[in-house]
Parts: sequence; structure tokens; C-alpha cells
Amino acid sequence: MRKLVAANWKMNGLKAGGVTLARDLVQRAATGKLASELVICPPATLLIVVAEALKGSPIGLGGQDCHAEEKGAHTGDISAVMLKDAGCRYVILGHSERRASHHESDAEVRAKVAAARKAGLAVILCVGESETERQAGKTLDVVERQLVGSLPPDLAGLDASNLAVAYEPVWAIGSGRTPTPLEVTEIHARIRQALGPRLREVRILYGGSVKPQNARELMTAPEVNGALVGGASLLLDDFWAIARACG
Repeated sequence: MRKLVAANWKMNGLKAGGVTLARDLVQRAATGKLASELVICPPATLLIVVAEALKGSPIGLGGQDCHAEEKGAHTGDISAVMLKDAGCRYVILGHSERRASHHESDAEVRAKVAAARKAGLAVILCVGESETERQAGKTLDVVERQLVGSLPPDLAGLDASNLAVAYEPVWAIGSGRTPTPLEVTEIHARIRQALGPRLREVRILYGGSVKPQNARELMTAPEVNGALVGGASLLLDDFWAIARACG
């Protein structure tokens, strides 16, 4: 199974710096030996220029969210069709920052997953528990509930080629803290079980304060098929080191 390493730039980057980072990564990918698949998910303002910088390279482009509708009176939103038109191959959905700050429910995320697949985008679906939920021993239940609730009940149109699941413990994002490799393995195994036999080959990524210092230990843990990288993806050397740790 080829691992997937996705860079989530979040709300960071202006045109000059974004293009430079994308071009530098293309150059690294062309000259360095890397078995993993790479995806860059910049803010919407940079999609077109980053798409141009990635042209001709094996690095994919992704959006950070999409609306459930194709078009309409949704000021400030972007549809899956628009992302596809901009050159995207992937879209991140259900990220904890969207679930928390925008109060997105599992049902809303599920509608976005359906829209993304209809538009021909592959989905990186995020799940993860809060600090409170972790301390209450609810991690596995929360992760499974989000996963099941965020996918269409019939799993129509979904398979390992167009779906990845990213486990991102909310308490770890940006905190510098991470679960142990044993904990990550246990949670990823639960995700694998919840996906069922039809989706048994889906890649399960780890995200949440992934950095060069812990990447090798986390990325070589059983059931870890790559990474969704936040802050470290804004630094060329750090992101490349994480990608190399995936193989």
C-alpha cells in the first residue's frame, strides 16, 4: 500500500511564498527518492497558482473544504466542482477545526463527502477526539461515531482509490503532544474495523503535531499509512523529512 502524505497549509500563505514552497517541493520530489504520494492543500486563494507550480509533477493538489451544493447563494463557500475545475484531486473534509469553529455535524460532513465524490474528488476524511473525550475514555467511541456518521450509509462510490481517513486527535493539533505509537495503532485498527471489508484497503493517516522528530516512530507504527501534516508542512525541510519517514 503506497503511503499518502498531505500538506494542510490551513489559513497560511501568500502568493509569492506559496508558489516558492510548491516549486521547491516539486524540485525535491524530482531529485529525491520518495515512495509516498504527496498532496498539497493550500488556502483557496492559492489553488490556481499552486496548481500551475505543480503542473507536470506527481504531486497532487487538494482543497481544504467544500460546500455540499454545486452552486448557489452561499457567499464565501467553494463547491467541489469548483475545486475540481481549479485542478484539485483531493479535498479535506470534517477537519476538527471545521467541526469546532463552524459547528459542522457528521451529517453535514457526510453531505460534503457525497458532493466531493460526485465531482470526482478523492476525500481525506478527518476524525478525532477532544481532550475531554480522551480523558473520559471515549476516544474509540468518538472516532467510530464520526467515521460512520460522516460516510454515506451505502458507501456508494467509495473505495481505496478515492477515500483516505485521517485520525487527528484534537488535543494534539498544534500542541506538540502526540499519542504513543501503540495508542495510534489501536485507534487506527478500530478505524480499519469500522470501515469494514469493502474499504479494508483505505489508507489511514495520522495527523496531530507530526514533526521530523517523531515522524519515523509514528509513520512506521502498524496501521499507519501516511500523514496529514499541518504546521510542519509550511517548512520545506520539515515536510520533506516527514515524507521521507513514510518511505
